[in-house]
Amino acid sequence: MKLGDVLENTFKPLDINYKVYKNKILLYKESTLPKQESFNDNQLEAGPADLIVQQNISGRVTDNKGAPLPGVSVQLKGTTIGVATDLDGRFVINSPQESGTLVFTFVGFVTREVGFSGHTPINIQLLEEAKELNEVVVIGYQSVRKRDLTGAVSVISPEESNRVTTSSVGESLQGLSPGVTVRNSGAPGANSEVEIRGIGSYLSSAPLYVIDGMLSDANVTINNDDIASIQVLKDASAAAIYGSRAANGVIIITTKQGKSGPPKITVSAKFGQQHLPKQWDVMNSTQYAAIKRQQYISAGLSVPPSIASATFNPSINTNWQDLDERTGNDQNYNITLSGGTNYSKYLISASYYDNQSVLLANSFNRASFRINTETKKGILTFGENALLTNTNTRVPNIGNPFFDLPTSLPTIPVQSNMWITSTNLQGFTNGTNDPAGGPQDISYANNILAGNITNSSYTNNAKLVGNGYAQLQLTNWLYYKFNIGLETSFDYNRGLFNGTPIRYGTPAAASTVGETRGQFSNLLMEHTLNFNKTLGVHNINGVFGYTQQRELDTYTGGGRTGLTYINGQYLTSINSANGSPTAAGGTNTDWKIISYLGRVNYGFNDKYLLTATGRVDQDSRFGPNDRTGFFPSVAAAWRINKESFFKADWVNDLKLNASYGILGVNTIPQFSNQGYINNAPRAVLNGVVQNGAYQASLFNPDVHWESRHETNIGLDASILNDRVSISAAVYRNVSKDALLIEQLPQYLGANNNPYINAGSISNKGIEFAATYRNNDHNFKWSISGNVTTIKNEVLSVGNQGGANYLVQNPDITRAQIGHPIGSWFVLKDEGLFQSQAEINAYKRSNGDLIEPFAKPGDVKFYANPNGTGPINNNDRVFDGTSLPNLQTGLQFNGAYKQFSINIQLVGIFGSTIFDAVRESLDSYQNNNFRTAISPWTPSNTNTSDPRLGFATDQGIANNNTYASSRWLENGSYGRIRNLEIGYALPKALVTKWNVDNARIFISGQNLLTITKYKGLDPDVAGNLLQPGYDNGGWPPSRVFSLGINFGF
Repeated sequence: MKLGDVLENTFKPLDINYKVYKNKILLYKESTLPKQESFNDNQLEAGPADLIVQQNISGRVTDNKGAPLPGVSVQLKGTTIGVATDLDGRFVINSPQESGTLVFTFVGFVTREVGFSGHTPINIQLLEEAKELNEVVVIGYQSVRKRDLTGAVSVISPEESNRVTTSSVGESLQGLSPGVTVRNSGAPGANSEVEIRGIGSYLSSAPLYVIDGMLSDANVTINNDDIASIQVLKDASAAAIYGSRAANGVIIITTKQGKSGPPKITVSAKFGQQHLPKQWDVMNSTQYAAIKRQQYISAGLSVPPSIASATFNPSINTNWQDLDERTGNDQNYNITLSGGTNYSKYLISASYYDNQSVLLANSFNRASFRINTETKKGILTFGENALLTNTNTRVPNIGNPFFDLPTSLPTIPVQSNMWITSTNLQGFTNGTNDPAGGPQDISYANNILAGNITNSSYTNNAKLVGNGYAQLQLTNWLYYKFNIGLETSFDYNRGLFNGTPIRYGTPAAASTVGETRGQFSNLLMEHTLNFNKTLGVHNINGVFGYTQQRELDTYTGGGRTGLTYINGQYLTSINSANGSPTAAGGTNTDWKIISYLGRVNYGFNDKYLLTATGRVDQDSRFGPNDRTGFFPSVAAAWRINKESFFKADWVNDLKLNASYGILGVNTIPQFSNQGYINNAPRAVLNGVVQNGAYQASLFNPDVHWESRHETNIGLDASILNDRVSISAAVYRNVSKDALLIEQLPQYLGANNNPYINAGSISNKGIEFAATYRNNDHNFKWSISGNVTTIKNEVLSVGNQGGANYLVQNPDITRAQIGHPIGSWFVLKDEGLFQSQAEINAYKRSNGDLIEPFAKPGDVKFYANPNGTGPINNNDRVFDGTSLPNLQTGLQFNGAYKQFSINIQLVGIFGSTIFDAVRESLDSYQNNNFRTAISPWTPSNTNTSDPRLGFATDQGIANNNTYASSRWLENGSYGRIRNLEIGYALPKALVTKWNVDNARIFISGQNLLTITKYKGLDPDVAGNLLQPGYDNGGWPPSRVFSLGINFGF
């Protein structure tokens, strides 16, 4: 039956009429709408003013396209006089005053006030409210309208986040929200590093993920196509409801749900090709041999036959990058079935994602199945959200391909008959190709191609994550909800090594097979009461609750040497190996947390908003003296445009908000508060090392979670009839009692230093986001941008053996008081010495030579003139930081008829990267060289590259190979993150195929990067305390994709 027939049969017997306007159905009786004669606007003019006692004000209300709006409330401001527009949008209101103001109100449209004087007809247009102002935002155990938020929350739609090709939710967020930093890895199945408003902890900066109410790491688990919305909670007001786990921010993911209606099937398919945008430009064998000969001659050494002019064989010209790199591909398929009635809704989805990466023997795939249902029976509503995933990853188990490939020598073949042995049947080379050559003719890089074949790691992860819930409506304003969540996974890893020597100077290990198995479970139970009560101009809503959570993690592993080789292949089970067992062992962790939580929101006249939030957490992992923490926050907001003194009609919404609160970080190993005793060889008795008991770790009963004090002041505005929306915030977060490892004196005898609460870190900055929409013409478009500044500063590092800094290996950065985390602390490069006289004159104030072993062409470093002796670590200086000081994102969306286009841009500015790959390439040692190098010679002094030489030359060893500012580079970049062009097939065409809608699209990802960085890519992950250290990190791929979406 058609909708019109249903409405006619339902309401006609009740003498109720209806009118459909867009997605609204207006119900009315004839007596409720003023009856108008048939007249035009010119006939609405009134007669002479001196004849008026009471006057009728007439007019018409339409939308922005000129269509009449029936049922609009028209009220004379300051009185109770009001009418509603008729079916043609017309109205007549009787006014006892000659001038005044009419207020026009209609659900879903911007309220408008229009002044009148005399009898002039009032014909106006109402504009639809911006959808995002009225959209519901999930902020933890509760949903509120976005316009009523008192905290800092970013809302990211799946249309924005799902455009990029990735297996990680974190990667899809890059550039879409102010305050969110994402560092990507191009490795298949790898997690992205996500930071919200900077690094505020020495242990972890990872945010908390919440999927449909279940606390779970979502980065690789969840299928992006299942996501309905993503909320990023950035300040204490928004995140305090999660207490001790919220200080690094919270990412709430809501998955798609079924809707009332007949069954609907949607299908999407996407296929893409992946390419590395860039290779290291390194020398071929002829170029390498030529410069290597020059290096030997300059050092006064004999040239090995493998590169000597008379015996050099140019046919051996191995391009390691070309051999291992390939065109990768990815495939992503999704199918969803959804539907329901007014009482029961369902959504079932299945997906498969496969990524054969840009390197040989590297792959990732994921299969997932989801079922979300909800049923309503009277005052009871119950349902579940369940996801089952299975992932498989294969990677080489040795080396670092993006370091080893460019540094490997072109004069060495991948395989050679001269290398065939009983343990290297395929003849993989691992060093010199010259039997008579010396150690200078070797490469210390791994034979990564041999590693692909002989040393692989296979990982399988099967996971179930979801929750079930039941909600009881106690009154029309009070609800009780019980939620139980479960995450359980079974992990299996198998590592194989067939004994092939793959690195020079490293003896071939015995062939080995090793297996590890793990089981993880996470059980969550929650009881909450939600309330929402309106009393006149007062509204109070919120939530109170009790939760408990338990995590168990079990791991076991073992292996055996001596793989059995039969008929040209190795048997890979542990039982088939015939050698010795390898070290076997296991671990088990079990911790619990119970919590009490509450949030109260109060609103007065939709003008003044107050929020108070608090959570008490009790965690078994912390010391017995301090296991309970309280995490409160308060916030207020003022809707300025509701004030009577505010007269700017072009401002539709203007809200000022402020918040303060304390959040926590509970990332700590389970037994970190406990002391324990080990039994191991420790003492010498009668000339023999004897086993003995010793205290391996000290007891700290006072260790507790970190606390982060957060202040936020924000402004949200919607102007120009909601065409423009603006959000700005100023914030300052200070971590106190930050967890770190205290460096204890060795005489205490403890192997492991204890965790203590002694650190402090500050992050402060500004966030700004704006959107402009233009939907008035055939070409509809919008543009959104965001800007973030973050200033990080270390305030305390505890007692680090008297030092005021933390050191990370390699020792080239400092987390030092007064400086940002990840500050580079290196010798400062000041060019090259051009003469021996310059070297002899370079002295400290006491006369000591600063670089006594240097020769012309060696690197000159800055030295403290008041220091002593030759250049040393005390001459190091701070030289930039890897943390950017400015981040930007820009999105453009356009649509014309069936065509659509989307562009995403990202920009990172102010970061400095340490290029460890170039450090190896340009140090002239046991590796290949960049083709762009131009070593210093007496006839080539206009260069920044030092002279050639070997590490046996003290001038080379003590100068040119130092970890110095030579290897620091500008890490700023701008990137076309994604470009997508789509076409929606005409309705008339797809209906012939019994398809409701269909869209095809092409996209390009990482199409263009503008940067001065010489490495493969400036988006470097590094680690927490050295986020900009590029030791051959896996760069993002350039992806070209073709896809189709259709539904029926």
